[in-house]
Amino acid sequence: MSEHNSRRTFLKHAAVAAAGFSIVPRHVLGGTGFVAPSDKLQVAGIGVGGKGESDIKAFHDSGKANIAFLCDVDDRRAANSVKRFPKAKYYKDYREMLDKEHKHIDAVSVSGPDHNHAIHALAAMQLGKHVYVQKPLTHDIWEARVLTHAAKKYKVVTQMGNQGASNDGPRQIREWYEAGLIGDVHTVYCWTDRPVWPQGIPWPAQKAEVPKELDWDLWLGTAPQKDYIEKLVPFNWRGWWDYGTGALGDMGCHLLEVPFSVLGLNYLQDVQASVGSVYVDEFKRGYFPESCPPSSHATMTFPKGSRTSGPVTLHWMDGGIQPARPEELEPNEIFGDGGNGILMVGTKGKVLADTYGDRARLLPTTRKENVAMKYARVPGGASGHYAQWVEACIAGYGKKEVSAPFEISGPLTEALLMANLAIRGADLKIDGKYPGRNLKLLWDNDNMKVTNFDIVNQFVKRQYRPGWEINYSF
Repeated sequence: MSEHNSRRTFLKHAAVAAAGFSIVPRHVLGGTGFVAPSDKLQVAGIGVGGKGESDIKAFHDSGKANIAFLCDVDDRRAANSVKRFPKAKYYKDYREMLDKEHKHIDAVSVSGPDHNHAIHALAAMQLGKHVYVQKPLTHDIWEARVLTHAAKKYKVVTQMGNQGASNDGPRQIREWYEAGLIGDVHTVYCWTDRPVWPQGIPWPAQKAEVPKELDWDLWLGTAPQKDYIEKLVPFNWRGWWDYGTGALGDMGCHLLEVPFSVLGLNYLQDVQASVGSVYVDEFKRGYFPESCPPSSHATMTFPKGSRTSGPVTLHWMDGGIQPARPEELEPNEIFGDGGNGILMVGTKGKVLADTYGDRARLLPTTRKENVAMKYARVPGGASGHYAQWVEACIAGYGKKEVSAPFEISGPLTEALLMANLAIRGADLKIDGKYPGRNLKLLWDNDNMKVTNFDIVNQFVKRQYRPGWEINYSF
């Protein structure tokens, strides 16, 4: 950024000199809020199909960002973005793009399969580029710790793609909580009807032909070498541990963000889990360790923090599992949004909300309380999440607040991935038994390890494919 800004400064001064110091005010050129092309954030997108496509469009629509470079391993997925931004230079390999174009890039948007988030984001951060990374921030706990540390080390503006963090709901709930309307929160429930992709299934024995538009080696990235299979791309990878993080990784950042931001939760101290089983016939359970289970319930304990009077127990439920309906909810009232929800239980009351913290309401829903607005709202709410990051990048590191910087979203992601350790541990079969079931995993946060069930520590930092290692020292 400093090198790029120096070039901008030189060009501006040269232009002024050539014009005989005739300065025209910016507002005359473009009206209030006008941003000259030279002042726009120059954004590169890594993974520009699907969610990545909508992300870079939102950055562009802020009016303060130019989509300068596009990168995707699959030409089919990239097609819409290439058409929308015809002036953006297109690459398949993010390494080539960053190597050739880093002097012309201010910020990078990372949106691809979970297993490649960290290697893409860290490469950009090490070049001094601001980063926006889709949720979950990373695939592994160690990777989340790395990106959290790197954001401070390289002094870059960061944001995770859990746009609900910019919604009004989390701020409204925090105002209720700090006004004492629900008392001391001790229990939280978050649930989802995901997965809506296959889980609890065997890896297909039949390999498939790689589509000509897809660079399979680049898509695999850090993951183990395997043959391509049908329907893995672009969506079903979420249900395989090599690439995705299951329903918890997909929806957890959107749902757990509310209790994290309201209660100031951080690293958890222990977790236990139970998982659903799949039957290959009516008498025999299947065992498919490469695939996330079809349903799970993880119970996390967070120690007393600065905003809680004691430990907080947080229940995560997926695959259609839901907590008991609160007695304050009328029989026909929708629980959450029907498939997903957040319920916070305090000593004086309860709060219910939908995904992204939407439709926050006290229970019973007839209860109406007015409290003073204490926390500024993000213009546009969830939609404003993107412009907020763009403006913070333009302002520079530490100059403007963002809703989901890595200092917050890093620990949030770690908590989710720690719960996934318990889910994977409960699904591990050793000598015909499941020793991880009915265990409470104890977490040593400083050393990033489970102290009482060592076998799951292999998933804290996985083995990377040769040539795709992530090297970072704290």
